Amino acid sequence: MDCIKAHIEKNIFSKAILMMLLLGFSSWFSANNWVVKSPNDKIIVNVFNSNNTGNGNWFLNVKFNNNGKITEAISKIDLGLILWEGNSFGEMKLLKTSKPLLIKENYSMPHGKSSQRHNEGNEVVFTFENKEKKKLNLILRAYNDGIAFRYSLSEKGNYTVLEELTSYTVGNDTARWTEKWNPANEGLYSAMAGDKTQQEEWGYPALFQAKEKNCWFLLHESAVDGNYCGSKLSNRADKNTYKITFLDPKDGRGKGESLPKITFPWKSPWRVIIIGSLNDMVASTLVDDVAPPSVIKNTDWIKPGAVSWNYWSDNHGTRDFKTVCEFADLAVAMDWPYTLLDWEWDSMGNGGNLEDALQYIHSRGVKPLMWYNSGGDHTWVASTPKDRMLNHENRIEEFSKLKKLGVAGVKVDFFESEKQEMIQYYLDILEDAAKFEMMVYFHGCLVPRGWARTYPNLMTYEAVRGAEWYNNGPEFTATAPVHNTILPFTRNVVGSMDYTPVTFTNSQFPHLTSYGHELALSVLFESALQHFADRPEGYSDLPDAPKQFLKEVPTAWDETKLLQGFPGKEVVMARRKNTDWYIGGINGENVEKNVLITFDFLEKNKKYKLRIIKDGKHDKQLVTDDLVIGSADSVTVKELRRGGFAAVISPL
Repeated sequence: MDCIKAHIEKNIFSKAILMMLLLGFSSWFSANNWVVKSPNDKIIVNVFNSNNTGNGNWFLNVKFNNNGKITEAISKIDLGLILWEGNSFGEMKLLKTSKPLLIKENYSMPHGKSSQRHNEGNEVVFTFENKEKKKLNLILRAYNDGIAFRYSLSEKGNYTVLEELTSYTVGNDTARWTEKWNPANEGLYSAMAGDKTQQEEWGYPALFQAKEKNCWFLLHESAVDGNYCGSKLSNRADKNTYKITFLDPKDGRGKGESLPKITFPWKSPWRVIIIGSLNDMVASTLVDDVAPPSVIKNTDWIKPGAVSWNYWSDNHGTRDFKTVCEFADLAVAMDWPYTLLDWEWDSMGNGGNLEDALQYIHSRGVKPLMWYNSGGDHTWVASTPKDRMLNHENRIEEFSKLKKLGVAGVKVDFFESEKQEMIQYYLDILEDAAKFEMMVYFHGCLVPRGWARTYPNLMTYEAVRGAEWYNNGPEFTATAPVHNTILPFTRNVVGSMDYTPVTFTNSQFPHLTSYGHELALSVLFESALQHFADRPEGYSDLPDAPKQFLKEVPTAWDETKLLQGFPGKEVVMARRKNTDWYIGGINGENVEKNVLITFDFLEKNKKYKLRIIKDGKHDKQLVTDDLVIGSADSVTVKELRRGGFAAVISPL
């Protein structure tokens, strides 16, 4: 019955063979085609051979079962590796398959889109042999919300991976939202399909919608560690085939090898595909689910929260003591637990030095966070302090000082590479920081790869074109409204995202988004350390209702639901903390909209207080409505062009 439970079927099975399965046979081998299904039967993965002989190239085909309607998501996933030392795992012979294994896991997270995680999947290991008689394992899992697969090599030896053959082929009519590859992962997403598809190198994650419209999928990777490098996707050879590609040797100022060196036994990162509806995309924790469990046993010291931050409004670091005091006072006024000292704190003046600043921050009941340049030759950026995170000895010395000074965490910036040695550098920082109960925020960095599960002291990453880009040029003024409606379906799906949101005033270049739109970002964009970027008067001048909302809005959640939306157009999302629900909704388009919100996610036969803070007559006006609702009620909210709203629902 294990085999039936794991839903492994042979397409060429006769009724007699299926009867044998029912009688308890646990695994079957044939040269043609295997099928692995998720426990809920929604995800169907075919494992097939190029010539139906059991020898040759091997592929996956992925389908989505939406209430009985079968949609092909990915027509073909090429499998294999090529090692520099003459070992090719392209053409292979299937030797055996493992007994099916039901993966069923529950774990908790101190931050993120949901606090209690549950996942179920079916795992089968396929063992192949190449022409050199070397063996490669394909570990394949079909989860209820997607698939994950990785390669495993168990024999002894040291090798360089010349090429990973993994590639994803989609239909020509498949819509796609992809971001051109850049080492900081701070590009815009482009929407395209068919003949308008660009051929380029793309970063993660990449979002796709099948022709039938009822099936979405998101390509990503997880559990990348020092045994491999990060990767990107390239469709330069074929616009509909996205091949895993290694990094540009020039990344990180050319420091470090771009090809990964591996030592057997070895496992690759997980190749992760989230599959389902848009709500499935938003709610999925699959990237974390396949990552190794936490190495930190006691996480009581890991405290998510809001942060005051001066860089955006000053367009400068924190070398001014008086500025530090102003933003510590802002944190107090807004009931935010943290304030960040950004670059240049090591040359502070104008009334006090670093020690004076930290003393003032502590006297106000706020906890300081401090910025560091990741240092070394891998970055051109000379901003200081630099090099203090670069090696184990430096980190231990610095974390010891910070611990004594009462600093709660560090922001480490300017990595500029995802080469193998840089991946190890990230993880070394996290491990050393955990020894001193120090939270970590990566900036100028890679997109999340599931590390927050393994090292929950990793609170957030930048890796997004966020509000800083209002300081970098005029482009973001026009592109931000649409961009903001794409991020909840792409970048923020795979982990915390420090966009540094909710700016009502202007910095170098102006907003086109309304105040309602900006307020909604505090809910839409999940980041365990949420850096609210505006100047003090940007918040103090708000009416009481939005000001109180920003004092109370959580930065870590128990549950997340997409209520409605489409990338590039609009999004309405609900997030729960304890018994309260928070809603954020934004309009990315240049037309006014009336948004109908239904509350069927609430518990029946109960009454709730609803406060909606929404666009007024113009984009800098906020108005507040207070209502009593139940799960059967609905409310229509008007959004201005590029507008939005925020709401909080509490039980009566």
